[in-house]
Amino acid sequence: MLNALAYESWVLHALIWLPLLGMVHVLWAAEDRAKELALGWSLVVFVLSVGLWWAYDPDLGGGYQLSSSLPWIEAWGVNYALGLDGISLFMVMLSTFTTPLAILGSFNYIKKRQKSFYALMLLLEVGVVGVFTAVDLFLFYVFFELTLVPMYFIIGIWGGERRVYAAIKFFLYTAIGSLLMLVGILYMYARGKALLGVASFAFVDLFQIPLTPGEQMWLFGAFALAFAIKVPVFPFHTWLPDAHVEAPTAGSVILAGVLLKMG
Repeated sequence: MLNALAYESWVLHALIWLPLLGMVHVLWAAEDRAKELALGWSLVVFVLSVGLWWAYDPDLGGGYQLSSSLPWIEAWGVNYALGLDGISLFMVMLSTFTTPLAILGSFNYIKKRQKSFYALMLLLEVGVVGVFTAVDLFLFYVFFELTLVPMYFIIGIWGGERRVYAAIKFFLYTAIGSLLMLVGILYMYARGKALLGVASFAFVDLFQIPLTPGEQMWLFGAFALAFAIKVPVFPFHTWLPDAHVEAPTAGSVILAGVLLKMG
């Protein structure tokens, strides 16, 4: 088994920062090199993620592994905190496996603005890996929202005839759900600070808040609605057919293979 201690201090951060560096590289490179560079960076991320399979120890039971935390917005108790459990392990590997396939499948039909397209694909990978590894709720929300931006432009610029309509509909549906979740996040933060004296968005701290049954119910509703739109669940599903039909093939692959799993 790969030594988890050798991995824990950097690997999850690398899975997020490498595609971000790749995005910058693609934008600075020549137009005709964009697709090869994007594929290369995404393959590096995938190979790195494969090591997680051996680094993760299922015998340790519950809790997060390969965890690391860096101060971010200290005044608000926000940390750049990442960790991995059994579910997120599969989701991260699915994300890093799907991204190079989607990029490779775009080689023959993405002809315009190639640098922008492949840069957005790598930015999308940053968001989805961040969602599955964040163990700070504020950081989770940042990554959750980040995925909207590249997918909006991927659909809106490289999609079919009704791409603008589909992109706006996708963005509005998911943004409304996300706003409800944001209200729930801020409420939990405020209650934790008031009841426990702890200003923190960390999952482990938020779990300790003694919420009333009524509070638990409406918070569950806020989060459930946001995720129901993302999955999507009837009757919040009407954005999906338009997005799938109008999105380019790579966008549909990521949308169906990864983004819907965020719900």
